[in-house]
This record gives sequence, C-alpha cells and structure tokens, in this order.
Amino acid sequence: MWLYFVKRIILAIAIIAIAVTLLFLVIRAVPGDPAAILLGPRSTPEMRALLHEQMGLDKPLVVQIITFFGGLLHGNLGFDVFSQRPVADIVFEQLPYTIELISVSILWAVVLAVPLGCYSAVRRNSFVDQVAGVLTVATIAIPSFVIAVYALLIFAVTLRWLPAIGAGHGFRDGLIHLILPAFAIGIGWIGYISRLVRASMLEILGENHVRMARSFGISEWRIVARYVLPLAILPTVTILGVGIAWLLSSAVFIEVVFARPGIGALIVNAVNTRNYPIVMGVVLVTTFLIVAATTLSDLVNAFLDPRTREKL
Repeated sequence: MWLYFVKRIILAIAIIAIAVTLLFLVIRAVPGDPAAILLGPRSTPEMRALLHEQMGLDKPLVVQIITFFGGLLHGNLGFDVFSQRPVADIVFEQLPYTIELISVSILWAVVLAVPLGCYSAVRRNSFVDQVAGVLTVATIAIPSFVIAVYALLIFAVTLRWLPAIGAGHGFRDGLIHLILPAFAIGIGWIGYISRLVRASMLEILGENHVRMARSFGISEWRIVARYVLPLAILPTVTILGVGIAWLLSSAVFIEVVFARPGIGALIVNAVNTRNYPIVMGVVLVTTFLIVAATTLSDLVNAFLDPRTREKL
C-alpha cells in the first residue's frame, strides 16, 4: 500500500508540473499586450516597457517559466498587477466560497443519488426505476448554467422565495444563498451517480457470494447494505474524484450567474484584464485540487479494493 501511495504522489507531482507548464505557455500565447490593456490607450511605449519589466514579460519565455517555478518552491505565486497584493492571499480569500459551493452541491446529490440507485437496482424495471431513469437522463442532458438561469428566474425573480445574488452574511444566510447555486450544480450529478450505482449493483447482485447470502435467508436489504453497496460504491468514488474538474468548471458559470464570490468569478475578471499572475495562481490552485482529488479517490479505491494497487 505504501509503495502504491508513493507512486501516486510522484505521478501527481509530475502531472501538476506538466499541466502548469502547458497552461503557462497557453496564457502567454493569448493575443494582446497585457501592459497596453492594463495602462489603457493613452499609455506610452516607455510606460508599457516599464510594466513589462515589472511583470517579467521582457525576459525570455524559458526564464519566465523557471522564475515562476522557483517562486512556487518558496510559496510565492506573484503579485496582483493592480493592487500589488500577493496572489496567494487573493486566491485563498476566494477559494473557500468555491469549495463550499461544490461541497454542498455534491453532498446533497450523493445523499439522494445513492439510495435512489440502490432502490432502482433492487426493484429493477419497477415504476420508480423507470421514472428515475427518465428524470436522471433529462437532468444529465441539461447544462448546469441553463438550470441556474431558469432556477434564478423562477425561484428568485418570479416567486421571490430565495435570494438571487451574493453569498450572504452569517451561517444561516449563507446556507440560504447556497440553495439555488448548489441545486444548479448538483442536479445533474444525481443522474450520473444513481445510474452508476444501479449498474454496479446489478452486476454484483448476480455474483456467487450474493446468491450464497440469500441461501442463508439473509434479508435483501441487509445483503445490499453489507455485501453489495461497499463494492458498488467504488466506481462512484472514482467518478467523484475525476469529476472535480467538471465541478470547478460548473462553479465558474454558476458564480458568474449568481454574482457569487469565488475563484470562478476571479479568473473570469483576470482573463478579461490579462492579469497573468492571478490567472496562473488560480490555475495552479485548481490544478492542485483536481490532481489531489483524483489521487485521493485512487487511494480510497486501493484501500477498499486491493486489486487496484497492481494497476500502477
């Protein structure tokens, strides 16, 4: 298990390094002079040259990459070109809002989807199973930002049941402001997870150890809870780890629609203003979150199913 753990950590570090390097090159390839955008149309060549020097854009690309990674080793993500505040401070001020949003979104989806998938597998082809199949496919097919817009128009604008924008103040107000954004993100995950749990359980329900348990007169729901669900949940753990990227991308749209603070709104503003340090800081943090989530899901699967340790 320890050897598998070390291999996964080394692989995660390599993935982060490659991803950050590629994204660094892509950002630099975006058309437009960031100095001209920041200083405005009345800026002089001397002013732009000075800003290039302050941002390190006058150095060769290889030197910029080495300097950036050197700063990372010392915990330095650079400074915001507008406020001159450390990028790390700005990003980690906004990050808790995004983590809170995606955590609540996936939590309520899992709480509903796993029992729904279990019931659909045990009562296969029943009326509930057929209705759940239609509804889950429909929710998967509709993008989260479309659900967000209609949820905002119906529940916030027309009915005035819930707030439309912002993150609220205090614990209770914050939870109320999370309802619509978390609903928009999590509704599609109910379909994914419930269908995945159902398919996995149907496969395991036909295995020999389950038939043996039935022959001893053990109740069906006890068999499901003790012998089937722990194995059927493994693919769900994997998809939750991989799906962190989709959750973060969904959060970008949702935070813009509901005018919520978070790294989604932060990176949109940074890209529009060519604020390279902020963009790279957000990209680095989100890349780390994605790699950490996938690594954690692999480690959980390896702990639950030792056979997966031999695949790396």
